[in-house]
Amino acid sequence: MAERGLLVLFGSQTGTAQDTAERVGREAQRRHLCCRVEALDSCDVANLIHEPLVVFVCATTGQGDPPDNMKMFWRFLFRKNLPAGSLCQLDYAVLGLGDSSYPKFNFVAKKLHKRLLQLGGNPLLPVALGDDQHDLGPDAVVDPWLIALWDKILALYPLPVGLEIISPDVRLPPKYTLHYLPEDFPHPESDLLQPAAPQAAPCELHPFAARVVSNQRVTAQSHFQDVRLIEFDIAGSGITFSAGDVVMIQPQNCPEDVQQFCQLLHLEPHRRFVLEPTEPGTSLPPLLPQPCTIQYLVTHYLDISCVPRRSFFELLAYFSTNELEQEKLQEFSSAQGQEELYSYCNRPRRTTLEALWDFPHTTCAIPADYLLDLIPRIRPRAFSIASSMLAHPERMQILVAVVRYKTRLSKPRRGLCSTWLASLNPEQGDVRVPLWVKKGGMKFPADPATPVIMIGPGTGVAPFRAAIQERVALGCRGNCLFFGCRHQSKDFYCQTEWEELVTKGFLTLFTAFSRDQEEKVYVQHRIRENRKLVWELLSSENAHVYLAG
Repeated sequence: MAERGLLVLFGSQTGTAQDTAERVGREAQRRHLCCRVEALDSCDVANLIHEPLVVFVCATTGQGDPPDNMKMFWRFLFRKNLPAGSLCQLDYAVLGLGDSSYPKFNFVAKKLHKRLLQLGGNPLLPVALGDDQHDLGPDAVVDPWLIALWDKILALYPLPVGLEIISPDVRLPPKYTLHYLPEDFPHPESDLLQPAAPQAAPCELHPFAARVVSNQRVTAQSHFQDVRLIEFDIAGSGITFSAGDVVMIQPQNCPEDVQQFCQLLHLEPHRRFVLEPTEPGTSLPPLLPQPCTIQYLVTHYLDISCVPRRSFFELLAYFSTNELEQEKLQEFSSAQGQEELYSYCNRPRRTTLEALWDFPHTTCAIPADYLLDLIPRIRPRAFSIASSMLAHPERMQILVAVVRYKTRLSKPRRGLCSTWLASLNPEQGDVRVPLWVKKGGMKFPADPATPVIMIGPGTGVAPFRAAIQERVALGCRGNCLFFGCRHQSKDFYCQTEWEELVTKGFLTLFTAFSRDQEEKVYVQHRIRENRKLVWELLSSENAHVYLAG
């Protein structure tokens, strides 16, 4: 009989598709299938011709784009020279996750399904299109689709004689076992985050620890919004970038949250451990040093400030010794309880740490081995680069609006990365931030004579600051910027810089301060007022138009 193997491949931008793929993996485990769950770009695409059974779980980002961790796979799959029958041995199923309020709803899943068919693949089921807009979220489609999928798979690969599906009441083993090291185990000399220059260009697996040079508030103290202009020293990093590129920053949890988490779970922050995969062949988490401390794991890896998903409550219910708590956790992890879960978690943006506070009996019973199954890793955040290497060699600047807002919870919600960045004070010593650069979607004209019209309200002006600096350094004068904010005196970022460039003839600037007069004025009003100039630039000079915000 054919080996009962299943490969689950995901393309995920925010973690939802990965979470769903891992759910498929757990359900496969219960059916005694030998299952691997991987990001699409982590698998060797050429080996796809040898895979008999693959489930694809794909999100769609932006304007119908594939997520970052499946872009290489995407390019390979759509190569024109792939033979038509190359995947004729493949049984597959595609599950898409999207949002029907976007015009290209689930575009990636639909296109992938079609391409696999062209290459001779055999679909087990029609493509499933999960929708964020549904009252029950994507699970409204995912739940029934999975039931149908397992029916199909078990018809092809029946359970071995004498084995039954592992009941949902039985807790599956953790992905890793956490082995504590004795207190007197020798410490490695190396620092966990090396500031030394990497061998190749920095990337997610090997970020560069950039020194923070300055962290300046660019809004008035009286303004409700705290916005920072932060400068990093990238000398010796091998990093290069152009206007329109994006810097990825790996944030960390604040010390108070880390301390609370360790207290709640009765964890000793300074204990060191090594991880061992439960299943042979499972790779270790790439961004965790071995050995590692609990403090490092909670600070740099576990996303205790994210809004927990359904799978979090599902796993948590297994540890509960308290009947009331267990009942609530089981409700949150059931299909019928999704509306209730949305009201408890998503609407007020309740964090994982806060949810753990609400289930104290269960929380103190969580085995440390399950931490990496329970809580996802902290994802990097993207920021438009707000400076040019031509103007600031070996430096990089970003414009960061510190995220802070109220929900019905008493404590204000705070953005993990922006709050952490704002807290960094370079005057208190050598402060470093792990980062790397990604090509942006915004490309400025190769011909410096081509004029550019840039519309950048608020921090949307960041990539245009980089573009203007770059173009001014090259002597280009056709720079037209429409900038909007609330008050000229409170949040007109980089005012002096813009005014200096206007005086020198490098910049045409139009500003809209929405709250400085009774009638609200926005950038679109300024564009309408200056429509003759805009049309002239477009029709006679082939100007390029850019919008960010």
